[in-house]
Amino acid sequence: MANVMSFPTRIVHGKGAIKELPNELKRAGATRVLLVTDKGILQAGLLRFISPLLEQAGIKSALFSEFEANPTDRDAVRGVDAYRAAQADAVLGVGGGASLDMAKAIALLVNHEPPLAQYDDAKGGDALITKAVPPIIQVPTTAGTGSEVGRSTVLVIDGTKVVIFHPSLLARVAILDPELTAGLPPFITAATGMDALTHNLEAYLAKGNHPLADAIAVDGMRRIGANLKRAVVNGKDLEAREQMLLGSAFGAIAFQKGLGACHSIAHALSPVAGTHHGLANSLMLPGVLGFNRMVVEERLATAAVALGADPKMNQQERAHLCIEMVDNLRVACGLPRKLSQAGVKREMIPALVEKALADACHLSNPRPVTQVDFERLISEAF
Repeated sequence: MANVMSFPTRIVHGKGAIKELPNELKRAGATRVLLVTDKGILQAGLLRFISPLLEQAGIKSALFSEFEANPTDRDAVRGVDAYRAAQADAVLGVGGGASLDMAKAIALLVNHEPPLAQYDDAKGGDALITKAVPPIIQVPTTAGTGSEVGRSTVLVIDGTKVVIFHPSLLARVAILDPELTAGLPPFITAATGMDALTHNLEAYLAKGNHPLADAIAVDGMRRIGANLKRAVVNGKDLEAREQMLLGSAFGAIAFQKGLGACHSIAHALSPVAGTHHGLANSLMLPGVLGFNRMVVEERLATAAVALGADPKMNQQERAHLCIEMVDNLRVACGLPRKLSQAGVKREMIPALVEKALADACHLSNPRPVTQVDFERLISEAF
């Protein structure tokens, strides 16, 4: 049975929630959709959950899947051409973060002129974005980015990950059905799950005063801490899968407060070393938490309890334990500990530092991060 929450994105979740797709499309006023999904979803046959529902509802659809694993601005331009050729009036994203981000970028370009680089949030590009964005409907098949409830799209433009951020990019509805994630292989489950954990943890530790985001982040950590390993060990555990989807969505809701240095390095690792984004966060998170510990000890102690630590331990012990618990969780899920084990080369460090410094996420890190700090964090992760 499907349950409904309002964020302002309408969130329909639970086993079998995908059956609500026709009603939700009609609620959004969609009659012809551009279905944006990646090649992996096509190969996995996951559209078997989607296509019959569209046909039964009499909603015409055209497919767009010609984009990179780390989508680019050029991909988005091709996508908007496909949208217009299909005479679509809505965009339906199905897949992981790449598909969901691609859907938002295409929707943006329908009524906003390229190039996408002019909308870069770090350069004040949000001021150029209006409300003239067609309806976006999102169906995640991984529990990682939480992009289905986020107001940002992340694209590679000229070799750099660029964040475009605006409320108009919020989906009208996100449908979270654990059955669509049940076939994810253990590595993808683990890497995307660590991405979701990083979102919640970094948002909770980020500078700023946002009690609502903090509360959501703590709950997201609790769900992920209790269910990530379960989902990795048994992909058919639908209860664990649903809790991971909720934990992932909560992370993306929470990080409207901000993220931190871990994400700045992860945003550098993907274009420079080709590292999966979730794996990149997993590789860097314990080191960044250790770097931040002196200024956020109380919050790390609270996070440790959310992850399962004994609340009777003293604050300092729990803060130390939080970092250890994150390290143990990634290892228990089969992920590597070191950058060198993930194919990253030491000669990449200068390029990684340059891109991490240029990334805006570290501006909300609870402790200021200098070039020397980034060099040390990345070097120590080898």
